[in-house]
Formats: sequence, structure tokens, C-alpha cells
Amino acid sequence: MPQPVSRRKKPVPAVRVLTGTVFITRQVHFNSAHRLHNPTKSRAWNRQQYGLCTNPHWHGHNYVLEVTLKGVPDPVTGYLMDLGALKRILHATIVEKCDHRNLNDEVPFLRRIIPSTENLVIAFWAQIAPHIPAPAVLHAVRLYETPRNYADYFGPARA
Repeated sequence: MPQPVSRRKKPVPAVRVLTGTVFITRQVHFNSAHRLHNPTKSRAWNRQQYGLCTNPHWHGHNYVLEVTLKGVPDPVTGYLMDLGALKRILHATIVEKCDHRNLNDEVPFLRRIIPSTENLVIAFWAQIAPHIPAPAVLHAVRLYETPRNYADYFGPARA
């Protein structure tokens, strides 16, 4: 005769909680045109400073944006932040506004800013930071203009 099957639930073992500060990074891509040009300076000055990058007919880049968050993972999910949610934030705040656009003329938050890689990482930080939910903290914004040229920004100086 078969033995009756026990209906008692086995105890669920407790989840181990690991603590420590981690850094997570999400990468997104977009393509944009821009012109490095200071309208308060002469044509000669702009040519001297920016060379071919001041071409009045623009030039473009295949940008790679990396955004790094810092914090302690949630003990229930194991996440600092869902990287899919971070992707959605980056697309809404940067990619949808900058992809296949002229950064000088078509992106309102960049108006009257010389769109150097250095200025772009600062401007991108300002767009992204308000959307990062606690406990995650925006740690770094890195923008590759080319595979060999990039800028990092670690946020405004804290007193």
C-alpha cells in the first residue's frame, strides 16, 4: 500500500543578507551632431581652439553614455536598482532628447552651452540625478565621444 504524501510545508530557509557598497553601471548609445563654437569669439579664435570641430556645417559622433550608481543593495531584492528601470530613466532623460539631434539647436537643456564632452557630462548629470530613487545615489556620468576620448563627472562639489 502506498505511503500517504505529507502535506506539511517544508520550512523556507532564511535568505542571507550581504551588506556592502556596490557600484552598478548602465550603458546607452545615441548619435548626435554638434559644433564647438563660442559665438562671443572670432572665427579665427574658434578655428584656433576647436579646429575642424567648429565646422559651421556640424559634425557627428556615436556617443556612449555610462551612468554609475552607488549604494547598498536592498536586502529583499538584492538590487541597488533594477537596471531596466535605470535604462528607462536614461532613455527618457537623455537618449530620446539627444539621439539623431543637433545638440546645439534641438536639445532645450543644452541651449547656449558649448556641447563639449566636458559640458555634456555636467548637463547630463543634472538631467539624470533627480530621477534616481533612494537608496541609490548617482556616482558618475561618463560620456565617450569616440572610443578613445571620454569625460567623467562625479557631481557637483560638496562643501
